[in-house]
Amino acid sequence: MTRPSETELPLLVDAPPEEPSGKAGRFRKRYLLVLLIPVFMFAGAVIGLYFQPPGLQKFYALTGLQPGGGSNAPIALPPNIELPQDMVETMLPTDVVGLARVMPRGDVAVVAAPFGASDARVSEILVAVGDRVERGVPLAYLDNRASLESAVFLAEANLAIRQAALVQTRSAVQASRDEAQATLDQAQSTYLEAQATLERSEELVERGVSTSVSLDAARTAAEAAALAVTRAEATLARFSSAEIDAQPDVVVAARNVEAAEAELARTNLDLSRALIVAPITGTILDIHATPGQRPPSEGVMEMGDISQMTAEVEVYQDRIAAVRPGQPVELVANAIGRTLHGTVQSIGLTVGRQGLISDDVAANTDARVIRVVVALDDPSSEIASRFTNLEVIARIDTGAGGRATR
Repeated sequence: MTRPSETELPLLVDAPPEEPSGKAGRFRKRYLLVLLIPVFMFAGAVIGLYFQPPGLQKFYALTGLQPGGGSNAPIALPPNIELPQDMVETMLPTDVVGLARVMPRGDVAVVAAPFGASDARVSEILVAVGDRVERGVPLAYLDNRASLESAVFLAEANLAIRQAALVQTRSAVQASRDEAQATLDQAQSTYLEAQATLERSEELVERGVSTSVSLDAARTAAEAAALAVTRAEATLARFSSAEIDAQPDVVVAARNVEAAEAELARTNLDLSRALIVAPITGTILDIHATPGQRPPSEGVMEMGDISQMTAEVEVYQDRIAAVRPGQPVELVANAIGRTLHGTVQSIGLTVGRQGLISDDVAANTDARVIRVVVALDDPSSEIASRFTNLEVIARIDTGAGGRATR
């Protein structure tokens, strides 16, 4: 019987004694380090946002991001517009900031083709960009002007004919009336003469000088003269029962004149459809059409009263309670190169969707805003008159007061 070799025997090695206290200590240190990492990251982020080392500044410049995205009142500022340093330094927590656009007083007026112009094309442009025009002044002609003017000339001629016919009818009625009066006077004279002849004949018959035949002839003549007077009175009554203008023939002629006047008014209205006039007093800002082109749907041209410029600011609904009429406002944009000044003029009565959208893809495009109209002062208005629809940033100093009521 062979003895097993030592290699075939199981090797039994006693495990070293466990050190639970040392492993537990290392386990707790690892988890403590994991918990401290977010704390250090948060502290670094806060320090970076406030002190912004050069690396972080370059990161913001490349990405277009801005710090402060988690504030209570987010402001969607376009990354290509930077607030001036003096404005940043003087920014107060009570200030209300929002996007705005510069516009003329009363906004931009779109000059469209007149109603009923159909497929008429632009024939002639009478103004140029920058011209100041008064309300009602012609701005452009359409190519249907010639045909509509001919219709006006025809209506004017027809009216002249009707007016002449009215004068003629009045004269004819007056002549007939005078003729009836003359006929009545003649009949009455004849009747008086016949009566006198009848009385002499009766007297001569009584004396026996004249025969009864002469008396019968005198009576017949007197009766005929009386009938002539009655007929003349009836004819005159037909003309003298009313004034000349109330005579039937004159009334018909007058109504024909009125119909011709209505036709002339209609043709003049049609002619106005070939004329584009200024709806307000202001300056031509832009022209969208050229001769030979159909009036575009966006209007032939735009105009506005740039003698007084305003700005429409979109204020978030949660900040509107601090805004009051009369509060000072600063507006800035790189295109202007300086700060404009104005005061809050009016506050809108409705809450709507944001219309001025930031270039930032993270901006709130469905924000609920109220539009505030700011009236610029005279120096700022003169500068802003060249930048209609310019997008600017407005800062409303709500801490400056203003009127207590709206």
